[in-house]
Amino acid sequence: MRIYVGNLDLATTDSDLAGAFTPYGSVASAIVMKNNSTGEAHGYGFVEMENAEEAQAAVTRAYGNDLRGRSLVVIKAKRVDRL
Repeated sequence: MRIYVGNLDLATTDSDLAGAFTPYGSVASAIVMKNNSTGEAHGYGFVEMENAEEAQAAVTRAYGNDLRGRSLVVIKAKRVDRL
């Protein structure tokens, strides 16, 4: 299951993001989205968890948690097909 994580501090790394979700289960991947041209973070990212039950628990329990001084916004990611 893919999880959207918003309100990230701009200095948050992929490993910071993964580390915030490992207490809830196995993290397959974690990526902080960045501008392709500048490399600057956008303030959000995605976490992929292998187990759907663990991922749902992570969404519920991680919402509002502090990461690098910011309160996380955590929801199940929605798939958007591009034209």
